[in-house]
Amino acid sequence: MTSTTTYESAVAAAFAAKLPTAVPTRALPSEVSGDTGDAVIVRFVGEASAQLAVQLFDPESLVDGLGSAPLADRLRYALEASASTLGAGALGEATVGDASPLFADPAAQLFDLQDDTGRTIGRLSVIVTHAPARGARSSHRLHRIAGVEMELTVEIGRTRMAVRDVLDLEPGRVVELDRSAGAPADIKLNGRVIAHGEVVVVDQDYAVRITRILENVEA
Repeated sequence: MTSTTTYESAVAAAFAAKLPTAVPTRALPSEVSGDTGDAVIVRFVGEASAQLAVQLFDPESLVDGLGSAPLADRLRYALEASASTLGAGALGEATVGDASPLFADPAAQLFDLQDDTGRTIGRLSVIVTHAPARGARSSHRLHRIAGVEMELTVEIGRTRMAVRDVLDLEPGRVVELDRSAGAPADIKLNGRVIAHGEVVVVDQDYAVRITRILENVEA
């Protein structure tokens, strides 16, 4: 997959993986339309070009022992790791400023930075302004992000429930989903649907058989 979205997800995953927090942090697609206020902003130029903006809601979640240092400096290592997924290039100086235009940009992909309890400790905006060229050299560039871990989930359905109904849940209760029996499951990469499949059992474990790769993933 060489879509722009794939590169943005890889950038976000690499940033979250190197964020110096006490517990693992992951980057999940944000449902927030945009943020306002100051953020750490940096630009990358090279085989690909991108703009990143990071808002950290809880700086005390960083455990790098550099509490008195500027936030831009404390995030530098994570920013360098995220930029490396885009190939060779130069990462500019990180500055703190108003990032409202970057979070509101239609081309921006927004990610919530969440710890293992599901608490959102920050938000990341990634705008890939120039993706690496396609062709034979793309495989070599993608090798740079081959080791970046990304979250793959399978969704068989969903529903909405009032709080009172959630509180009434008990063993044996059946919750009806918005999908009929036999309908394909959604396969999501970092929260974005990339394929459809069917749930199967392999050696007593659940698995999913890919039945269709969405065309826009390759676009």
